[in-house]
Amino acid sequence: MVSTKSQAKRIQRLERQLERIRESPSLRLGSHITKAMRQPWRAPFLIITLPWQMLMIGLEMLGRRPVKSNEKDEPSVVDYNPSNTIVMFPTNGVGFGHFTRMLALAKRMKKKDTTLEVVFFTTMPTLHLLKPHGIAAHHISGPKHFANLESSDWNALVEEELTLCLETHKPKQFIFDGAFPYRGMLRAIQQHPMKKIWVRRGMFRKDATNIPVDSIEHFDLLVRPGDSAPIDANEERKITVERLECNPILFADREELYPREHLRNQLGIPMDSIVAYVQLGAGEINDIESDLDMSVRLLLSNPNVYVVVGESMIGNRLNITGERVRTLRDYPNSLYFNAFDFAIMAGGYNSYHEAIAFNLPTICIPNQSTGMDDQVARAMVAGDAGAMLIVQDVNEEKLSIAIETMLVSSKREDMITASKSLQNGNGADELVDTLCNIER
Repeated sequence: MVSTKSQAKRIQRLERQLERIRESPSLRLGSHITKAMRQPWRAPFLIITLPWQMLMIGLEMLGRRPVKSNEKDEPSVVDYNPSNTIVMFPTNGVGFGHFTRMLALAKRMKKKDTTLEVVFFTTMPTLHLLKPHGIAAHHISGPKHFANLESSDWNALVEEELTLCLETHKPKQFIFDGAFPYRGMLRAIQQHPMKKIWVRRGMFRKDATNIPVDSIEHFDLLVRPGDSAPIDANEERKITVERLECNPILFADREELYPREHLRNQLGIPMDSIVAYVQLGAGEINDIESDLDMSVRLLLSNPNVYVVVGESMIGNRLNITGERVRTLRDYPNSLYFNAFDFAIMAGGYNSYHEAIAFNLPTICIPNQSTGMDDQVARAMVAGDAGAMLIVQDVNEEKLSIAIETMLVSSKREDMITASKSLQNGNGADELVDTLCNIER
C-alpha cells in the first residue's frame, strides 16, 4: 500500500512536470494561437502579437526577462523539518574554483560544528576528493555530457534530482557557487524553506554572458569572495538582496603546506636544484599544449632546472617527458608549493591567490579564452605590484626573458616581498563564522 507521504510527493512531482509544460514555449505559443481561433477578433492582430510573444519568450530563454510563471499558491513541501545539514552546489567551471571554495568552507564548517552534515550536489566528476572529509554527494553530469539532450530537458532533470536531494536531507542552508544559476536549480530551491546563499566572486569579463535577470531574488544572501580587483560598483547597485564580502577563499592555510623536501624526495629531485612548477590550466577550454611545451623546453635549457608539470584532475593526461621533468597530479597541487622556487601558471582564481598567499614567485600567462573569468585584469594587479611577471600574447622571446629574470634569486626575493603587500586573511575562516550563526 502506498503511504500518504509517497502519494503527496508523487503529486508534487506531477505538479512540477505540469508547471514545466505550462511554461514551455511550444505550449505558450500554441495557446496564443488557439485563443485567437476561439476569439476571431484577435486573429487579425496575430501578425503583431505572435512575433511579440516569440520575442518575449526568447528574452526569457536568454535570461534577459523573468520567466513567466502561472499564478498559484506557493507549493507546500512534504514533511520539511530542517535538519543540521547544509547542501552545497558547486558547478563545473573551467577549473576547480567553485568546487574548491565550497570544499574549503565545508571542511571548516564541519570542524566548527562536528554534528553538521554537509552534502554536495554537483556537476563535478571528482567526488572521491570529498571522501577524506566525510562529505556525501549527489552527482549529475553537465548538459554537454549528454547526447541530444535539450537544455530544457537537462534543467528538468536538475530540478527533479535536486528536489529529491533537498526532500531527503532537509537542509537548513543551501549554498550555490557558480557564475550562472541553472533554471532547474532555481525552480527546485524556491519550494523549500531554507536559507539560500549564493557565493559569487567578481572579476567577470566585461563581455561575459549576463545571468538571468530574476536569479538573485531566489537567494537570501549573496556572498562576494574577494579578488585582486575591487568589485564593480555599478553591478553592485543592481543587487537587492543582503550582501556579504570576505577575503579570497583558499582551500589551505600556509601552515598546511608540505615542507620543501617532501615532494623533492618523493619525485627524486636534488635539494640544491632550481624547481619550476608549470600549470597553464585545465586543458579543456583552449589549446595550451604549445605554450606548455615552449615553457618546459625553455626551462630545461638551463641545466640546473627541474620542471614539475601540474596536471588537473579534470584535464587530460599530458605527454611531456624528460630526464628533469616530473608530473604532479594531486588535489590541491598548492599543498606542494614549498617545493618550488618559482612557477609558470595561468591566472585562474585558485592558482593566482594561492601563489600570492604562499609566496610563490610566478610568471603568469593569463588565459584569455575563458568564457567568464577576466584573468588578464586579475593578473595585472599582481604585475603592477611587482609580485608576478605577466606575459600576454606569449611568444618565445617574451617567455625567455621572463624565465631568465626568474632564475635570479634576488628577483624572486623581491617578488616574495611584493606579494606580501597583496596578502589578506583566508576568507573561508571569516565566512564560516557567519554562516554557522545564520538561522533559517
